[in-house]
Amino acid sequence: MLSIIIPAYNEASVIGRCLASVLAADDPGCPVEIIVSANACRDGTVERARANAAVARRRGWRLVVIDRAEPGKPGAFNAGDAAVQGMSVQGGGAQGGIRLYLDADVAIERGMLRALVAALDVPEPRYASGRLMMEARGGRFTRCYARLWSRLPFMARTVPGCGLFAVNAAGRARWDAFPDVLADDIYVRLLFAPAERVAVAARYHWPVAEGFGALVRVRRRQRAGVTEIAGRFPELMANEDKTPLGAGGTMRLALGDPLGFAAYSLVGLAVRARRPSREWSRAR
Repeated sequence: MLSIIIPAYNEASVIGRCLASVLAADDPGCPVEIIVSANACRDGTVERARANAAVARRRGWRLVVIDRAEPGKPGAFNAGDAAVQGMSVQGGGAQGGIRLYLDADVAIERGMLRALVAALDVPEPRYASGRLMMEARGGRFTRCYARLWSRLPFMARTVPGCGLFAVNAAGRARWDAFPDVLADDIYVRLLFAPAERVAVAARYHWPVAEGFGALVRVRRRQRAGVTEIAGRFPELMANEDKTPLGAGGTMRLALGDPLGFAAYSLVGLAVRARRPSREWSRAR
């Protein structure tokens, strides 16, 4: 079984695109269920998700839409996990086969599900993600920022899992319920050693926040998430493979893309000027 869990908070404008990409994906060769876990939505997220039920039935897939009154992404993940077929307890253990945790504003390409299942169909604990394609549809500043960000060694050479990560049954047994943390993707990634993480060639599209102010808010939240994980789960930092750029790496980035480097640096300076915030921010 491949269980796809999609947390959603006021995602009416994007949930249709996300589900359309999932429902158009190549058959992964196993039963599939899609669980949309809507949390405290005040828009049409639930209705738009349920509108895909007929397409799912035609493919022989199960589509479940949970409408939770309680806010919070970790709680939405946990509710989605609890709805996995065959589950008797919240959290996970090793039941349920392969699980894909997918943000509602992400769109996958056709080969993603098949590639993830192939990579995770092993008895050893494994974590997998795809090839991240950043979408910057706004102004020039955002495009420059996204271009530089995609060239950072951490993004280009590791398996960051931003917005999309999957684990097999043995991997899901690494944790019980999702803890109440800002950076769920970082938390799960660091439960696996670098050698246990697999990058598949299939691509997915991940939107970047538009404009200087939005980029600052999102990156400030990311910084707070990293700090929180390091403080609450210091033992996980042994699995971190994000290495400092150093003077040489910084110089290569700056010379290779001066405008991108300037945009990225300006956002970084603005982030460091204020304390990190737990305030929720859309997109990246």
